[in-house]
Amino acid sequence: MQNDPAIDRMSLKESFNRDGYVFIPGFLEKAQVDEINARLEAFIGNGLSRMSTHHIFYEDQYDLQTLKQLQDLQLYAPYFSNILNGSAFETVATRLLDEKVIGKTLEYFNKPPKIGKATPPHQDNYYFMLDPPQAVTMWMALEDVDEQNGCVRYIKGSHLKGMRPHGRTQTLGFSQGIVDYGEKESYADEVPFPARPGDLLIHHSMTIHRADANTNETRSRKALGFIYFGVSAKEDMEAKKAYQEQLQRGKTADA
Repeated sequence: MQNDPAIDRMSLKESFNRDGYVFIPGFLEKAQVDEINARLEAFIGNGLSRMSTHHIFYEDQYDLQTLKQLQDLQLYAPYFSNILNGSAFETVATRLLDEKVIGKTLEYFNKPPKIGKATPPHQDNYYFMLDPPQAVTMWMALEDVDEQNGCVRYIKGSHLKGMRPHGRTQTLGFSQGIVDYGEKESYADEVPFPARPGDLLIHHSMTIHRADANTNETRSRKALGFIYFGVSAKEDMEAKKAYQEQLQRGKTADA
């Protein structure tokens, strides 16, 4: 992690509390990102057979070149566990939530060229079911990302306005989206975040966000995702179990 004044403890937390997100350019240096990309490439080439099929998503299940998401990478290799736990990422999550945190998952995301679908507008705590909603999601670019291949977009301050109604989408891996998006905000209110490899976005679990489809003919859109829960956050385990069962039934039906 680079020693950048932009990640000063107070300014970072003030921005996070006000906007519901922060952007830290150059959080990792090029050599660090190159190593992560090499490790991911090796794992995708040799390690997918060890993963639960519930943790692997494709845009087209019959085309292995359309891999779009890998969940819980920390369960399958010590290298990925060390990125999530006891790392600089965990330190920043602790600063922003102002309490100890638990690393819940490390994920790989991709939007393959031309077919990478849009990520619907949503709030992560609809999935997490936490009270209080003390959690952050991090998104780190592994390659150049812009508005053409699907950069992340936020609604500033939306984490302070409560939970919006969500409903089922047709996007595998993001099964729920805000049903009335655009009624309380306009698309002009969105703040897009083009990013370079190693740039880090962090948002609150109640922040509304989305990403466009990848319309580029040749470029993918690869990134890592991190989720940290504050120790004060309590999960509604019964509701979460029912939700996960519903997701699996839907995934089977779509197969």
